[in-house]
Amino acid sequence: MKRFTATAILVLLAALPARADDLQGAKPVVVPFELLKTKHMTIDVKVNGKGPYRVIFDTGAPTALVNSKLAKEAGLPAGGGLFGARPGKVKTLEVGDLKVENVPVITMDHPLLELMSKDKDIGPLYGIVGFPFFARYKVTLDYKAKTMTFVPNGFDPPDVMAELQKTIEGMLSGKTPAPTVLAPAAQWGLVADKAKDDEEAGVTLKEVLPGGAAAAAGLKAGDRLLTLDGRWTDSIADLYTAAGFVKPGTAVKVVVARGKKEMTFTVKPTAGL
Repeated sequence: MKRFTATAILVLLAALPARADDLQGAKPVVVPFELLKTKHMTIDVKVNGKGPYRVIFDTGAPTALVNSKLAKEAGLPAGGGLFGARPGKVKTLEVGDLKVENVPVITMDHPLLELMSKDKDIGPLYGIVGFPFFARYKVTLDYKAKTMTFVPNGFDPPDVMAELQKTIEGMLSGKTPAPTVLAPAAQWGLVADKAKDDEEAGVTLKEVLPGGAAAAAGLKAGDRLLTLDGRWTDSIADLYTAAGFVKPGTAVKVVVARGKKEMTFTVKPTAGL
């Protein structure tokens, strides 16, 4: 659930298989969020018309999750603790003026959510909103105003957990060979890193590969990458998500901090193999 901050190497960043370009003229929807003392963001949602419920908005979560209380009120299959998780789908998930249908969800009383909910400074938390919702939008975070802006991008995200389960079952049965190579759609030519105790904005570019897209744009090792195509990159997961929305050959603005200066570069990732 916690946003990924561990060291990661992103020599090649894979682009999500978007099925349409950003929808022209789509109206942005602005939603307020609360920043907890744990640095998690919370938003209010409605599930199957019930709510609102206060949940964590997590860019590192591959699925959506609701606890037993929310599931019961919204008419979802009951679930239990960590080993009593139950997959399903919600008919409607609403965030502000946004409303999406048939969203994959897991019913589970997540132990960390339960623990956080007992903290009087945090209060009740009913679940997590992750990839199945936010992947449908270009999301911009304004930490000063504490708002999120959503713009539809035309992408219909797959059920990541279902696909993962199918792959694992296939591998265990011998019907599906173990994957050996990831061939990303876009190559950026950089290595990014963020330490566990690093709370500053952005991620550090540990290496910029000669001849790569990042190097051609003027990026250098040691630069602090702040935003990519208007998206905040405060964690490795943020960076991967932001880069994933960029198609090969598309020029985008990248903002970095170099020393005490904030600089903007234009990067055009190349096509992968």
